[in-house]
Amino acid sequence: MTYNNLLYEKSEGIGTVTINRRIALNALNSEVLTELYQIFGELESDPEVRVVIITGTGEKAFVAGADIAEMQTLDAVGIRKFAVKGRKICDKIYNFSKPVIAAVNGFALGGGCELTMCCDLRIASENARFGQPEINLGIIPGFGGTQRLPRLIGMTKAKELVYTGDMIDAQTALALGLVNKVVPQASLMTEARELARKLLSKSGATLAQAKRAMNTGANMDLSSALDLEEECLTVCFATEDQKEGMKAFLEKRKPQFKHR
Repeated sequence: MTYNNLLYEKSEGIGTVTINRRIALNALNSEVLTELYQIFGELESDPEVRVVIITGTGEKAFVAGADIAEMQTLDAVGIRKFAVKGRKICDKIYNFSKPVIAAVNGFALGGGCELTMCCDLRIASENARFGQPEINLGIIPGFGGTQRLPRLIGMTKAKELVYTGDMIDAQTALALGLVNKVVPQASLMTEARELARKLLSKSGATLAQAKRAMNTGANMDLSSALDLEEECLTVCFATEDQKEGMKAFLEKRKPQFKHR
């Protein structure tokens, strides 16, 4: 895989995608969005990758936002196309069958904050900052911020962040439930890989059903979501991993999952 704006590394079942536009604080322009969409398409079909970590180059920014230099040249038709491109990659990550961990190493603002929210789990360095500052530019979030943020932290605080454009620090993000854990900058990737290895010890087939039940069910009424949960549980009972997991439990040993 060769990309102009991404670095990629694969090791022991973990794929690490690093957004690499240091000169622009890893801002998301059209090319970055296209490359992210492409790489996640390739990772979806790579059986050797079962967990993905996404992060940014350097210690200052995960993604400082969408690329304002590109956006300010666009008219209404152009911005609609740009927003669609951003939504497509966010939806792709959200619906990705494998767990995705955001290792937030600095500013995660605007499109960067929206990118973290479509990941399954988020670990932030102590210097990370989150926000939806679009209101200060005379616009609103366009990659899902007005919709995913209320679902994660509640409508009241989400409106405060979107209406004011204020940034919050990592500990505030943790208190709001926007991130799972805050760690020192120096240990961020170590912590992210440790979490990824924990997920690798689980059944990939089962994790896919858990993600499907939770992500899809979140947008259903409760009765329909419970029906979906039953369906996903039933699918689990058609896997080899379910049989191995229960057998291992009864034999008091660790399961040896085959991810099928």
